[in-house]
Amino acid sequence: MKVTVENEKENVVKLDITIPAKDAVDAYNGAVRRIAQHINIDGFRKGKAPRSVIERHVGAERIKQEAIEQMMPKIIAQAVEENKLDIVTQPYITNYKFEVGEDVSVTVKAELRPEVTLGQYKGLNIDVKDTPIEEDALQKSLDRLLEQYSTQETVIDRPTKDTDIAVIDFEGTCNGEKIKGGDAKNYPLDLGHSNFIPGFAEQLVGKNLNDEFEIKVTFPEEYHDEKLKGQAATFKIKINEIKERKLPELNDEFAQKVGSFKTVQDLKDDIQKYLDNQRERVNKQNSENEIFKAVVEASEVVIPQSMIDREARSLRNDYAKRLQAQGINWENLVKAQGEDKLLETLNDDAKTRIKNSLVIDKIAKVEEIKLEQNDLNRKLTEIGVTYGIKPQDLVHRLSGNPDLLNTISQQAMNDKVRDFLMEQNTFNIK
Repeated sequence: MKVTVENEKENVVKLDITIPAKDAVDAYNGAVRRIAQHINIDGFRKGKAPRSVIERHVGAERIKQEAIEQMMPKIIAQAVEENKLDIVTQPYITNYKFEVGEDVSVTVKAELRPEVTLGQYKGLNIDVKDTPIEEDALQKSLDRLLEQYSTQETVIDRPTKDTDIAVIDFEGTCNGEKIKGGDAKNYPLDLGHSNFIPGFAEQLVGKNLNDEFEIKVTFPEEYHDEKLKGQAATFKIKINEIKERKLPELNDEFAQKVGSFKTVQDLKDDIQKYLDNQRERVNKQNSENEIFKAVVEASEVVIPQSMIDREARSLRNDYAKRLQAQGINWENLVKAQGEDKLLETLNDDAKTRIKNSLVIDKIAKVEEIKLEQNDLNRKLTEIGVTYGIKPQDLVHRLSGNPDLLNTISQQAMNDKVRDFLMEQNTFNIK
């Protein structure tokens, strides 16, 4: 096999590959045998028809295509390895000339990884803004805990307050038509923490048991239902029940109920410890991000537009799927925010992601940072905890999805390089 490598535009290389006639004939005959196993020809048992008959039946070009598809992956991989090509995409065949009995010529193109010039990435001293604990963070945590253990008591002798839960019937109309999904019976609505349309819960405050009335609201402009965006609506309401929250008393008995604490002070100390640890984690994460940001900004790389376009398409597809899961249509978002603005954002995000990845790969190569099995196991355990999946079950799922496994491996390498940068640089929390 003979391979000639030629640089083309940006980071694209062309490989002109010549395959010896003997190897090509072997591949051609192998293709004939494989095709013969899958077709029925009168007068011959399956797989037993001679080559000339198979050629007449399916055509020589179909056989050549089969032969090329079977032999080229190994040949391309060998050419890439022997020429030490650092490719970022799967090489693709642009054309080939195949005459049985002659050397076969194949032209292949591939994109190379852009060259990264690292700036200073060790010995940096970075100032990081402190993330202080809010003065009332402890009290807010205690309040949330008390709410979690609160009880509800039915109220019959006063109007609703903005801290109550109102059990209501409601039915909505917009432009004279009933709103799909806009009605319910005995719905418990938390008037202080409602996720209903803005202004809905507020108009239920000050109402009495068994009151029947109408309220008017306006749907937000960004509402997911196109028909209701910015539209005025009317809801008929009936108050069926009013419930008041009763908070438990913050005492030693309560502390013992919620955990392994003897006193309220023990409970407060535990919450404060959690807040301190959370502050430390956030500061560490921010420090890691600032150090990595400084390393990336000091590095230089020219990213080809083809890589940016490919990454932007991937981001767009991921973004559209997440929006769809939230009931938001991508086309509607484009109309609302403007296509040019969205595309600009996607392109900027794509450039950032590509440069980050290239810098990480370069540092790993220069510093000979290798991904070990325990690094991957640690990442799998982390993902498993996040999604509630046992590591062994996750491994089983990934066995049939090499692309996803490759993504997780890259994430594990990212973590390892970031840990390396944290060890090699210092930061000051200010």
